[in-house]
Amino acid sequence: MSIRARARRMAAVAVAAATVSGLALAVPAQASSAAGLNYVALGDSYSAGSGVLPVDFSAPLECARSTANYPHDLAASTGAQLTDVTCGGAQTKDFAGSQYPGVAPQLNALSDSTDLVTLTIGGNDNNTFISAILACGSAGVVTLGFGHPCESLYGSTFDDQIDNNTYPALVAALNAVKAKAPNARVAIIGYPWIVPSQAVWGCFAKMPIASGDIPYLRELEGHLNAAVQRAADATGATFVDMAAASDGHDACQPIGTRWIEPVLFGTNYVPVHPNALGESAMADQVAGALNLG
Repeated sequence: MSIRARARRMAAVAVAAATVSGLALAVPAQASSAAGLNYVALGDSYSAGSGVLPVDFSAPLECARSTANYPHDLAASTGAQLTDVTCGGAQTKDFAGSQYPGVAPQLNALSDSTDLVTLTIGGNDNNTFISAILACGSAGVVTLGFGHPCESLYGSTFDDQIDNNTYPALVAALNAVKAKAPNARVAIIGYPWIVPSQAVWGCFAKMPIASGDIPYLRELEGHLNAAVQRAADATGATFVDMAAASDGHDACQPIGTRWIEPVLFGTNYVPVHPNALGESAMADQVAGALNLG
């Protein structure tokens, strides 16, 4: 073999070795990219996993927090170091104020060293969702499931509350989060679908809502999620869209398919909230949206 051929061969071996070495270093770094992140979970019952067992007894009992909520799932799958201050019933005002006596404002958990923040919030502001579900449920029972009595009674009331009150409150809350955690990635998660796009046979027994009000509630939730997304865009946060992923997993579906438990005959002790499957799916969507691997 000539000197030139031997030199070319040695160069090729060196390049191959360097490539293999580089891959060996790169793979572990990519796989553990979220490990050690200082992760703070904020938000309401959809973040707290209210109704999902086991209960997190390190949290105030009023918060009905679960150790199987999506923040715990996300931390377990990525190795992030979790501080969970989620609390059932939280509104945007509870970020800066105490939700219950002795419960610190959620923003107190944030600092310059926070790397990642996730949250669901907005559904409890103005009691929009609670009021809508109760109102439509009551109206549906009166009409035995026929017509659209809730839409006839309330029209655009709930939508107006979202535009006039919830949206600006979301913007203010996200700006407050960013001010307290200026170095963090902030992700706000949309709410998974509670009802299907149209009435399905047998759903009235679990979700006593008139058939014509099912699309009304679906559009209302879509409006809320659109407000959440607009607030994320306005503040530089990441919006994690649950719409496509949760379609077909609403409260009208059977056990094992549904991610949201119905009002009646559900498995959670808090109805109309995600079950363990739903919380796990939310964790997966957050990990995908933030490329946490």
